[in-house]
Amino acid sequence: MKKNIIVGQSGGPTAVINGSLYGVASEGIKNPAVGHVYGMINGIEGFLQGHYMDMEELEQSGELEAVRTTPGSFLGSCRFKLPEDLTSSVYPELFQKFEELEIGAFFYIGGNDSMDTASKLSRYAQSINSDIRFIGVPKTIDNDLVETDHTPGYGSAAKYVASTVREIAIDASVYDNKKSVTIVEIMGRHAGWLTAASVLARKFEGDNPILIYLPEVAFDQDAFIKKVEKALETTPNLVVCISEGINDGKGTFICEYASDVGVDNFGHKMLTGSGKYLENLVKDKLGVKVRSIELNVCQRCSSAHLSRVDLDEAVNAGIYAVQAALAGETGKMITFNRSRSNPYELSYGTADVNIICNAEKAFPGEWITEEGSDIGGEYLEYVLPLIQGCVEVPVKNGLPLFAYRK
Repeated sequence: MKKNIIVGQSGGPTAVINGSLYGVASEGIKNPAVGHVYGMINGIEGFLQGHYMDMEELEQSGELEAVRTTPGSFLGSCRFKLPEDLTSSVYPELFQKFEELEIGAFFYIGGNDSMDTASKLSRYAQSINSDIRFIGVPKTIDNDLVETDHTPGYGSAAKYVASTVREIAIDASVYDNKKSVTIVEIMGRHAGWLTAASVLARKFEGDNPILIYLPEVAFDQDAFIKKVEKALETTPNLVVCISEGINDGKGTFICEYASDVGVDNFGHKMLTGSGKYLENLVKDKLGVKVRSIELNVCQRCSSAHLSRVDLDEAVNAGIYAVQAALAGETGKMITFNRSRSNPYELSYGTADVNIICNAEKAFPGEWITEEGSDIGGEYLEYVLPLIQGCVEVPVKNGLPLFAYRK
């Protein structure tokens, strides 16, 4: 008897997370071994409340193709943490719902915390001898999942950051009569992968951004002011890029020097204000014109700079996930395995989700130069293949045409 499959999305969205959703849904719909393809509305939290949809309706209406190039999470997201205690009543409740829908495979598209969900469900399934297969499909603009070369969503976000910082640098350079500093705050709590992409904005050696700071290196405020002052001697319109999670190396985020920081459902500090804090610091210490810009959610949800490579890999990750589950794999996450960068070659595989969940891949320390204020050439070799190619997003009345849940 054919088994049905179900897919959900969790955590912060990306520009290509729906590419993976498209991959799972399209492969499931056309695969003769699969019955129905269901989508969880607002992830595991919504599914517990009985919210799901039949993805085949999108195929029948012709809207599934539009989902592929729609940013954000088409099915809706959540930040719901399953209990650590596998004897919690929530697990039999979930598996009862799986049984009612005759689910044979479960796919969760997300980052670290989503892999935690896939891990717990697969371990509970094993404890009750359930034959449901659980597969994690990676996504995160932070690029911080272990056991994989990179993650879907990172290439497009890196392309957006590089393009936007280049535009900011050009704008900052139009007035040349006064010294000024522009500080750009970019997402990245513990890993600086996305902020590192700002180095791509340089048009030539010595171009802005002159200074780049990642969380992997302890941030010294006095040394920072000295470097800014020195850089202003040769670059009067200075651009500095920082990760939101830059810290003093002793457990305190720089933004915490200015305000209290709350936490989310997973206990992660909700960071904001590092750029604003440094703006005030530079203004106070150097007395120059200074402004801070927080790229915020645009860096993760913009379709304007979609990378063709990134979108294709996101779709393929979803397709490969269905194929892996049907081949009998469970408790795994789809991985990207790079064999070479030039020309770029990639293959897909799986890794134990229990190893991946709640772990973080830091930006390589050997790629950070200038005592923590710049990025080396090794990173360029790594990232350039991931931002290649453009995607033509459907347009109506001059604006992008996105898919929306009715």
